[in-house]
Amino acid sequence: MKRYLPWLILVERCFPWLILVSCLLWVASSWLVPAAKPGEFDFVAFGKLPALADGRLKPLDTVARTSLVILRGRQTLRTEAGQSMEAIAWLADVLFDASTADTYPAFVINNPEVLGIFGWQQGEREFFSYAELSPFLQKIDEQARQSESVDSSERSPFQTAVVNLRNALLVYQRLQRGLQPDDAHDFASEIAGFEKIVAPGMEAMRKREKGEAFEKEKFDALLEFTQRYKDLAETASIFAVPPVPGAKGPASQWRPIGAALTAAIGGAGVDPVAKAYAALGDAYRARNGDLFNRQVTELAATIEARQPDTTRRAAFESLFNAFAPFYQSMSLYVLVFLLVCGSWLGWTRPLNRAAFLVLLLALAVHTFGLVSRMYLQGRPPVTNLYSSAIFIGWGTAVIGILLERTYRDGIGSACAAIIGFVTLIIAHHLAGTGDTLEMLRAVLDTNIWLATHVVAITLGYSAMFLAGTLATLYVLRGVFTRSLTAESARELTRMTYGIVCFATLFSFVGTVLGGIWADQSWGRFWGWDPKENGALMIVLWCAAILHARWAGYIRGRGLMIMVLFGNVITSFSWFGVNMLGVGLHSYGFMDKAFPWLLAFVVSQLGLMAIAAILPAD
Repeated sequence: MKRYLPWLILVERCFPWLILVSCLLWVASSWLVPAAKPGEFDFVAFGKLPALADGRLKPLDTVARTSLVILRGRQTLRTEAGQSMEAIAWLADVLFDASTADTYPAFVINNPEVLGIFGWQQGEREFFSYAELSPFLQKIDEQARQSESVDSSERSPFQTAVVNLRNALLVYQRLQRGLQPDDAHDFASEIAGFEKIVAPGMEAMRKREKGEAFEKEKFDALLEFTQRYKDLAETASIFAVPPVPGAKGPASQWRPIGAALTAAIGGAGVDPVAKAYAALGDAYRARNGDLFNRQVTELAATIEARQPDTTRRAAFESLFNAFAPFYQSMSLYVLVFLLVCGSWLGWTRPLNRAAFLVLLLALAVHTFGLVSRMYLQGRPPVTNLYSSAIFIGWGTAVIGILLERTYRDGIGSACAAIIGFVTLIIAHHLAGTGDTLEMLRAVLDTNIWLATHVVAITLGYSAMFLAGTLATLYVLRGVFTRSLTAESARELTRMTYGIVCFATLFSFVGTVLGGIWADQSWGRFWGWDPKENGALMIVLWCAAILHARWAGYIRGRGLMIMVLFGNVITSFSWFGVNMLGVGLHSYGFMDKAFPWLLAFVVSQLGLMAIAAILPAD
């Protein structure tokens, strides 16, 4: 045995680092984007092209991903042939080859009453194509209009589903006309013909206005082109033509292709970017990959010359999308939890050390994602419900690492991993409504208060959920295992008490700062808004916990029971009040989230009841 002891020591020392290196290689592999082969379409370069959509500048890759999420609930599409298609490849078909895109099963329908509109049965299929739905567009629109007359919080599942389907169809229809008319074939030649008719058409128009003889054929041709491109400008969801440096008027703003074409009637000529997109679409329909890639390269250079900073941000956002840091960190959090569980069963030190190192990597990837969003949006970390979930998980991971460095028993790592994973899952489902880097509401457009009030409040949420997770471990260990000794119970109690103190401080400071912000925005410090009441409830409950502990009314078990109810209050303040559909802080009722919130509340009440049967301490 002594002969093998040095080897065992070496394995114990190297194992954590081997695990870390393996995880690093796995994370790094996500950065590797294979180059397009000769003759293939370079969708990566195409996806980096910037455009203005939904109120913000973003790469076409983001337009593709968010649009497909709205339609299908996923960022990839599986064709009828069973092939997986990336979002940007799907968008290329939607933009340049509408007849092919119409055949893809891009729309998800699982409500039986909505399926009944088309005479289909639930269970047969879940995804449908635009071609299959197009005969029923009028009927869908009629049902959606009727459903929209009902308040969103009172709609039936059928009404909600049919409104969502109609909205998804509108998104798809507007995308089809994003860069060219949906019936375009040789769009570059069409634009060339339009340029030729502009001068004689305008001459015919002037003669007509003067009552002189004019060439009706040229006048009608110009009128037809004008109406065609005007309709294209009004229905497009993508503003792909960047501003011209030094220009005034419409040319100083991002414009849709249709607006750039109609501007030629005023003598400005057709913008080269509009011509480039037309040539790009023609190359795509001809399935000429090499020509398509050359056109993408030239178009990217033209746009970069006009908007260098926007082009860099769009390229970075495209890489950010491909790297998917929050999915990476989610997987790493799962590995951390499994390693900690293994350390509690045996081989404690190496597994616990490996878990801590992987947790540091998970936090680094999580931090990269958080900072990247701040760079892309130009805002503090929390601007909407999605980003609050990201930040709560991040804040919990930071506190969990500090706990682990202090106690070195795996509990801090386990709690950080659990909450980090759960909050990222919540964020994943909150992303189903589209772009998570959405434009801010006017009242939120102030970085000072977003960086102080919102961050402080969210750190308070993080601390309360971490304290609640420690309380959950206390109860589960005490009821289902024999590991909750008097010493481990005291240790968990000390951890939980310290975290509650932290939560009290940040919740109180954040609430006061929120009142000052409200006074500046709405002219009153406090208005008993549901969100304000939720924040106050957290502060009061934290104060009640601390006073009960200081006065000796509760000890370890009582502290844990009160902290578990703190989870209920915090979840209501963070998520519940946003679902009420009332108040200045409401994000609208979310019927899919309500059952999960209710289940969480019931679980915490159940844990409180179980904790009551533990022996008194």
